[in-house]
Amino acid sequence: MSHILYSFRRCPYAIRARLAIAYSQQSVLLREISLKIKPEAMLALSAKGTVPVLQLADGTVLDESLDIMAWALECSDPDGWLQGSLTEMLSLIDENDFEFKHWLDKYKYADRFLEQTADYYREQAEDFLFKLEERLTFNTYLFGQKIGLADVAIFPFIRQFAAVDNVWFAQSDFPHLKNWLSAFIDGPLFKSVMQEYPAWLESKQQITFPEEQ
Repeated sequence: MSHILYSFRRCPYAIRARLAIAYSQQSVLLREISLKIKPEAMLALSAKGTVPVLQLADGTVLDESLDIMAWALECSDPDGWLQGSLTEMLSLIDENDFEFKHWLDKYKYADRFLEQTADYYREQAEDFLFKLEERLTFNTYLFGQKIGLADVAIFPFIRQFAAVDNVWFAQSDFPHLKNWLSAFIDGPLFKSVMQEYPAWLESKQQITFPEEQ
């Protein structure tokens, strides 16, 4: 039995899981899902109904993106993404996942959260961006001169934030953050995990991921 990954291309949680899997060269069968019609096979593994969900060959189910990243990196971590202050990295990731993501969602879907304006939600999210900008002022990456777990886990969410209003973000006063984000977006690893695939339920097509180069 092969490892099976249920994923959705644009989901930042699924993106960071795919990045870790591709980086560590762990082969999985990728099943692209539609958020409107979720596969019963996936729901049987994880009642949460959210991606990513990874079913390992031994039957173990991982349905949290950080757990999937940890599994992949424990298998292979050639550039040392887990090296350094793991406790501090996990703390920053936690702030991203629970504080920044809260304001990101309200900013992105401001038409659903009419209690405040989109500008207000963006200002709340900026607190986290300023924190990242400060870190990147003196370092290439969030925890030094080498890429680490925190960079890979956080950047898909900053990408999502930037896409809400590209014009505003391009003019914003986050020069180091923008360079950091562009380096990831333009890099071969990110491009390799963002290929488009047909929905598995409709096509019955599951892809060996990462694809052989």
